[in-house]
Amino acid sequence: MKNVLFIASEAVPFIKTGGLADVVGSLPKYFDKSKFDVRVMIPKYTCIPWEYRKDMVYKTHFYIDLAWRSQYVGVFELQYNGITFYFIDNEFYFSGPKPYSWIHEDIEKFAFFSKAALSAIPVLGFKPDIIHCHDWQTGLVPVYLENIYKKNVFYQNMKTVF
Repeated sequence: MKNVLFIASEAVPFIKTGGLADVVGSLPKYFDKSKFDVRVMIPKYTCIPWEYRKDMVYKTHFYIDLAWRSQYVGVFELQYNGITFYFIDNEFYFSGPKPYSWIHEDIEKFAFFSKAALSAIPVLGFKPDIIHCHDWQTGLVPVYLENIYKKNVFYQNMKTVF
C-alpha cells in the first residue's frame, strides 16, 4: 500500500476558483483503494462554506517559524466522500472573502502553507510515501522537504511529484 498526500491551495467542494479545485477534489477517489491511501491537504480558509467547516474535527495545533515570526498552525480533518481531507488553519493568512489576494501577500501565505503542511504530517498518523504538489502555491514543498525536513529521519524516504 502506497500513501499519497495531495497538497494544494483548493479542492472541490470546499473552495474553488478554477480547474485546480476540480482535479484535487475529484482525482483522489479514482485511485485503486487496495493499492493507494490518498489524502488531501488544503488551507482552512474562512470563506469555506460553513456547511463544511462545522464538521471539521480539530486534530492539533503548534507553531512554526516563518522568517522573523512564529506562526500558529492548526490542523483539522474531515472525511468527505471516502477521502480524508486535512485543513491547515491560520486566520492571519487564510481569512477573507476569497482564497487569493495580491501576489505579494499570496507569496508569503503559500510559503507559510507549504512549511505548515510539511510540519503537520508527523502528527497526522499518516506518513506519505509520495507528496503530490499542485500548482505554484505548493512549489516550496519539495524545496523545504529537501533542504529542511529531510534532516529528520521521519521525512527521509518521502518523494514529491509536482
